[in-house]
Amino acid sequence: MDGIHDLGGMAGFGGISVESDEPVFHDKWEGQAFALNIIAIGIMQKYNPDEYRHALERMAPVDYLNASYYERVLTGVASLLIEKGVIDKHALTSRVEGCYPLARPNATVHDDGKTTQSAALFSVGDKVRVRNIHSAGHTRMPGYVRGHKGEVIHVAPYFSFPDAAAHELPFRKEPTYHVMFTASQLWNGDEANNDSVVVDLWESYLEEAS
Repeated sequence: MDGIHDLGGMAGFGGISVESDEPVFHDKWEGQAFALNIIAIGIMQKYNPDEYRHALERMAPVDYLNASYYERVLTGVASLLIEKGVIDKHALTSRVEGCYPLARPNATVHDDGKTTQSAALFSVGDKVRVRNIHSAGHTRMPGYVRGHKGEVIHVAPYFSFPDAAAHELPFRKEPTYHVMFTASQLWNGDEANNDSVVVDLWESYLEEAS
């Protein structure tokens, strides 16, 4: 989906502040939020990683930008556990002050009918173009590469297709590709002439470049 979470290549957010000797968790609750997500995915198997990622994408933009990393984790976990019927929304909101900022409702995404293919469509050295797709649902296609041409530099193993997995659609695997783009093609500016960017992309995101 197109949302505030897709910040790659966007300007105006300032520099990255690096904390010296930063701990893994700043507070006890952060570790608890992280553990709860691992338990819900790996042990309870109430949702999968792609459903979790999409829950974060569904946060209201103002909530997403104002939240810390582990606040987003906790929001995603709480939203999914309510949606899966594990906990009751009123039971949660009654234990916090004000309104708990849950993720917005999931979009309806239809099955495209594709299945796992036996062979990869592209090879190393192929010129490809990223499809200009704007999905209402989850995708791992960064907005800044849509419509741009790149070169396949590595064919990776098959992986679960996230756009389907995030919406409980029929499971399928697809080849993934490491695609190299020149930075000057993605962003204007002579200072990037000697730089390149490599992005991991699923096969459904790509088409042969003319």
